[in-house]
Amino acid sequence: MFSLRRKTLLSVILAATALIASGPHSFAHTLWHRQGWHHGFYRPYRVLPPRVRHAIHPLRDARPNPSLTPGALNPVVTQADIRQTICVRGYSRSIRPPERYTERLKRAQIREYGYRDHWLRDYEEDHLIALSLGGSPTSPENLWPQPHEVVEGWGSYAKDRLESRLHWLVCHRGLALATAQRALARNWIAAYKRYVGPVPNNHKLHWDRG
Repeated sequence: MFSLRRKTLLSVILAATALIASGPHSFAHTLWHRQGWHHGFYRPYRVLPPRVRHAIHPLRDARPNPSLTPGALNPVVTQADIRQTICVRGYSRSIRPPERYTERLKRAQIREYGYRDHWLRDYEEDHLIALSLGGSPTSPENLWPQPHEVVEGWGSYAKDRLESRLHWLVCHRGLALATAQRALARNWIAAYKRYVGPVPNNHKLHWDRG
């Protein structure tokens, strides 16, 4: 009896050791939870890794260099036709440039801006005047490597929220398109404080911006 228990215990230990050694996705990153009393079984789910931390940039990097990125407009979009262009769901996605173009430009502009941090993941190749507000899709004068994380919270995700708010105001509350475009091109932080609020929310949006 004692020998049988020892063998059983040894088998359990060996099985657990093999499971741990088999890799992070089989043990360290897998938990088991009850699917529900009526189902009567367990199912695995993955524990998501911690959110990737981006380098934090100084406040001066929150806005683009106006001599390099003054902003540029999409001539197709005018106040008269917003109901056929930017206010149509999916319009921005339909004119967004391919990633191979924006990534190549991002690499070049990171050097041009003189950023010390060269990790591409730390930046969004941002349209200064958003596509959803009539900004040029491809002009280098309207694209810049915007840091995701900036001190005080003025990073790329905060600007996304401003763009979403301005788009709603233009399409549903009568804000002039040109007013929204100027607000983004001149000082998006001041525009955020005016149209969204005094404290930035730099958490990533999880819905389509148009």
